[in-house]
Amino acid sequence: MSHIHKRFTSHQVKQLLERYSKNEIEREYVQEILGIKKRRFFMLLKQYRDNPEGFTIQYQRPTPPRLSAAIEQNLLKELSVDKQIIQDEDTPLRSYNYSYIRDRLKMKYHQKVSLPTIIDRAKKHGFYLKKPKRTLHDREVLTRYVGELIQHDASHHLWAPAAQEKWYLITSLDDYSRLLLYAVLVNKETSWTHILALQTVILRYGLPYAYYVDSHSIFRFVQRRDSIWRKHHLLTDETTPQWKQVLEDCNVKVIHSLSPQARGKIERPYGWLQDRLVRTCVREDVTDIQQAQRILNQELRRYNHHQVHSTIQEIPYLRFQRALKEKQSLFREFTIRPPFQSAKDIFCFRMHRIIDPYRRISIHNLQLKVNHATPRKEVNLRIYPLNHQISEIRFWCEGQLIDVQRVKNSDLKGVHF
Repeated sequence: MSHIHKRFTSHQVKQLLERYSKNEIEREYVQEILGIKKRRFFMLLKQYRDNPEGFTIQYQRPTPPRLSAAIEQNLLKELSVDKQIIQDEDTPLRSYNYSYIRDRLKMKYHQKVSLPTIIDRAKKHGFYLKKPKRTLHDREVLTRYVGELIQHDASHHLWAPAAQEKWYLITSLDDYSRLLLYAVLVNKETSWTHILALQTVILRYGLPYAYYVDSHSIFRFVQRRDSIWRKHHLLTDETTPQWKQVLEDCNVKVIHSLSPQARGKIERPYGWLQDRLVRTCVREDVTDIQQAQRILNQELRRYNHHQVHSTIQEIPYLRFQRALKEKQSLFREFTIRPPFQSAKDIFCFRMHRIIDPYRRISIHNLQLKVNHATPRKEVNLRIYPLNHQISEIRFWCEGQLIDVQRVKNSDLKGVHF
């Protein structure tokens, strides 16, 4: 039923209340005529008795609250920064993020503004872009267990325009919980940066069932793409990249997406993380990768522990922990397979050489004398970079660790770190 002030005048209601007060009409009939409940009747009656002459039922709409000048200034300031980022062709952002602006006002300025208010101001001041139509894609969770599928990828963008250089963001994501297990910025994408990602995830969470990656040469050898001359004995997947050899040693399955379209079918929720990383790096005037990593870590904690994910409608960390508690996990305990003795023997580069009569091997122009070696035997080298300058080489022959040496990375020209 419509509001009482739209169906009656104040004088009509006043007459009914006056008659009730004189016991000329019962309350139930007044309520029926006015179409109101008992509670509303007594509110009107009290209002009439308190001020019979000034009684009115006309609705007085309160003046809507106005933003203070300080809030308005900060809001437009943050929208202006977003506009500059969007107009910069080198950055990966092409739309406004009003939720980010709301969170920014709350965290930095301690000012609370509703999302509709921010959008209203954005439209009035020209900080609004129509969202392009997007091709529909499958946003459903494809798995039933944590550890069933780890999505692993790298993105190359100008994350911090003030730094004037692009960095790589390497990420690993559990498909079921949407928990980001790994997110690190690096200057250069190499096999070793991706092996380090494997080491971090596996040592912390255990061995997953499968990894899902694209067909980048770091993850997969493809004939005619990764070799200049056709070699009939080296076809697709017959030469295994170093990253994939690590997973083979761990008995973890690798699934490749064969096209960008296939890759797009699996949602990339860390787009949320990337979006906020760029916006914050611009506002904080970030110039080096260490600063950017600290911001990334803050946003990672927000995403994993506080953000309700739009697809699963849960906080990723809570969903992950619940799955572990309910034994809904395909993660397996990581153990070093004999005869190997250390994680350095697993998360490393691999190389095979034949020991010469002088008990030496060569890695391109570098010659190394191997202790306890037998001439003409094949030796398996496990190369583990300790830092940017030094690597540890572990020599394995017939299931025995026969030597350990440290070598400058600059001397290992045949190893692509």
